[in-house]
Amino acid sequence: MTGGKALLVVGDVVTDIVARHRAPLAPSTDTDAEIRRLPGGAGANVACWAAYAGLPDVRLLARVGAESAAWHGESLRSAGVHARLVVDDRTPTATVIALVDAAAERTFLTDSGAALRLSADDWSNDLLDGVGHLHVSGYLFFAEVSRGAALTAVAEARARGIPVSVDPASAGFLTDLGVHRFLAMTDGVDVLLPNADEARLLTGLHEPADAAAKLSLHTPLAAVTLGGRGALLAESGAVTARIPPVEAPAVDSTGAGDAFTGGFLAARLAGCDAAAAAEAGCRAGAQAVGAPGGRPPTAGTQAAAGRSL
Repeated sequence: MTGGKALLVVGDVVTDIVARHRAPLAPSTDTDAEIRRLPGGAGANVACWAAYAGLPDVRLLARVGAESAAWHGESLRSAGVHARLVVDDRTPTATVIALVDAAAERTFLTDSGAALRLSADDWSNDLLDGVGHLHVSGYLFFAEVSRGAALTAVAEARARGIPVSVDPASAGFLTDLGVHRFLAMTDGVDVLLPNADEARLLTGLHEPADAAAKLSLHTPLAAVTLGGRGALLAESGAVTARIPPVEAPAVDSTGAGDAFTGGFLAARLAGCDAAAAAEAGCRAGAQAVGAPGGRPPTAGTQAAAGRSL
């Protein structure tokens, strides 16, 4: 990566309601759970993990509802992220209910709220001044208005020769959008960062290594996360590195992929090669699964984590 040293993330800020239940959900009655209200969102999480990794200039563009703008702004500031939050007076901040079972696997219920109302009008070219890499959360591609913001950001970055990465974000939403549409819209980006399920969906191939190799014919670098099995890197149609996992006790897998992306991009901007950056990403992902929510341990998230519902 060349040019500036800052990372710009264009993405989503979300209020996460994380419900950790040890027993299976019991229909039509109560299930005991530990419930927390936490700041989240794929884009915001990536930015926070990149700042946590030591990147000194991390920026975020996102849209939030007026009801929680101050809370989210303070959380991002305390994480070291320079956030430009567009405040929406009509629609509340996106909210996700994350149901996390005893194996730390999560199921999401998503209300996209203000996140997908980020528009091309919210974009400003000065956001790219001094930026060495643009990362776009794939969630923005799943609605017409926010898709305009994402495509505008990508086009302006490419015009300046700034590398671009995209996280496909959600296999469910990818299915609704259509794989071919997503691949067409991400044509020309430099790095694609799917998890194994997203890579399978995008390629139609079952084996993650085969899927990674095929994706690297679409983008110069494909970095496919494998959860507790590490990650794969592929370039020019071939797997070039298999990154081993970092062992860690799993509490909540929410945001582990975002942590990988933040750690990976911070390392790349610090001058690491792709394999070393993926190792840094795996370390961040392992740390992420050790605590509820999708953010690194900062003053903002520690304070929020102390609030039970």
